[in-house]
Amino acid sequence: MNEEVAKDASPAFRKALLLRGGSGARATIPAVKAPASALPDVRTPEENFPVASWLCPARLRPPIAAIYWFARTADDIADEGSATASQRLADLDAYRADLAACCAGRAVSARWRPVFGRLGAAVREFELPEAPLAALLDAFGQDVVKTAAGTGYADRAELLDYCSRSASPVGRLLLHLYRVAEPLALERSDAICTALQLTNFWQDLSVDLPRGRLYVPAADLCEHGLDPLAPRRWPAHPAAPALLAGLVAWTRQTMDAGAPLVHQVPGRAGWELRLVVQGGLRILEQIEAGGFRSWSARPRLRRTDLVPLLWRSLQM
Repeated sequence: MNEEVAKDASPAFRKALLLRGGSGARATIPAVKAPASALPDVRTPEENFPVASWLCPARLRPPIAAIYWFARTADDIADEGSATASQRLADLDAYRADLAACCAGRAVSARWRPVFGRLGAAVREFELPEAPLAALLDAFGQDVVKTAAGTGYADRAELLDYCSRSASPVGRLLLHLYRVAEPLALERSDAICTALQLTNFWQDLSVDLPRGRLYVPAADLCEHGLDPLAPRRWPAHPAAPALLAGLVAWTRQTMDAGAPLVHQVPGRAGWELRLVVQGGLRILEQIEAGGFRSWSARPRLRRTDLVPLLWRSLQM
């Protein structure tokens, strides 16, 4: 782990996401998992997409860590502990007020001062925009509401709308740091971030379903004969593998649409992005190799995946 980032990392910053991507309220900071000895970074064992690895330019590690800490803390507000849904939403509102104050250069509350102290420095030095950060909070709030109500997503369009706030803002913030602003680059970044988010959904089915987090679109469930109102029955349904195969294919197509972005992001950041893309694709391969049964076991990248990831990154 990079010492500059690690020395001030709070437990909330270092424990189990986004851009885990993988807890209930999600945000996805793109990067790819590799063995800790190979890619020092800011991540926990459950995160396949770590942040601020040594491939990231040193100057950008503090603002990237600040974005991650901001998202991680909001994720914890939305998902950790025993607070009621109404209390979580109230806390997210207070957190949003501190974000607005931070971005406007005003004093923030004492509650999350370390988070916004780091983020405020990044806002001042790199002129980080407030809108993508606020969008992440919208997504966290949506997760709270849907989990409390036990509701999922009607179709892929609704799920993509969620991803536009839970995942795409992070990619756009990173491109802002890399000074990449071409419309096509932003579009491709959205595709990659969405694909990473979807990959996390299909990877974490065995974790999310028991906790009432429902991301499989109802339209896809109905198409394969599964009852959207009976999620506990989904894993055992004979059509469950075919359902997941279709979702994995959709996710792979989305990732492929964004992959050319690696040639638009300069220097070491572009190489890190290559690993991001290949890491996501590798997880999709593992879901497929396991017979599309991540309903019962969570696939993950391991030390043995590093060599093929590096090789495939060189071929992009």
